[in-house]
Amino acid sequence: MKAYKKYLAEFVGTFALVFIAAGSVCADFYLRQAGGQGLGLLGISIAFGVVVIAVIYATSYVSGSHVNPAVTISFWISKRMEPNTAIMYIISQIAGATLAGLALKTLFPDALKTVYLGTCMLSPGVSIGRGILMEFIITFLLVFTIYGTLVDKRASAGFAGIAVGLVVLFGVMIGGTISGGAMNPARVFGPAIASGQFTHHYVWWIGPILGGIVAGFVYDQLFADVRK
Repeated sequence: MKAYKKYLAEFVGTFALVFIAAGSVCADFYLRQAGGQGLGLLGISIAFGVVVIAVIYATSYVSGSHVNPAVTISFWISKRMEPNTAIMYIISQIAGATLAGLALKTLFPDALKTVYLGTCMLSPGVSIGRGILMEFIITFLLVFTIYGTLVDKRASAGFAGIAVGLVVLFGVMIGGTISGGAMNPARVFGPAIASGQFTHHYVWWIGPILGGIVAGFVYDQLFADVRK
């Protein structure tokens, strides 16, 4: 398969993920502004989880459905991916996330300076350390699940999308009140660059990337098939 198809799949997949995940935050704001109940954390979590399931089933056979720099960096560090390919994956993911952020800026202008187009922010009273720790833990669980379902050949691949999507859903539910539950630097970067909101932005790079790297190391050391 030609390399550009993989990069395009990562671009489109990340666009879809960020558009739906951050867009659900914008939609929640608009519904509340109109006097409705809004989607709430549960609705936002479901939207994020379901779009991950859809993206995995739509593009996993093309690119592996990383759609997340933390996943790609984990694959790179664990030597499952060549450096040049990993860099192109990350560029594609960032580009897709940026386009999604700009699309949300056009579609939800009132969400620009209110919920910052759905970019993540630390909740009031939450320290930088707590935010990084939360993103580390939930990203660790996400990437660990990816290794155990999409990567490990012993797993039943047919259920991989559902397993990963459920981890994302619960990760957003748990992390939403602390750090936003991003588990993905691109998920935060796209809306941030479109809205200009970069407060403590490094939290959503440090936590997920470290979580992904540690997950790959733990899986390889303790669970991977040594006969591979």
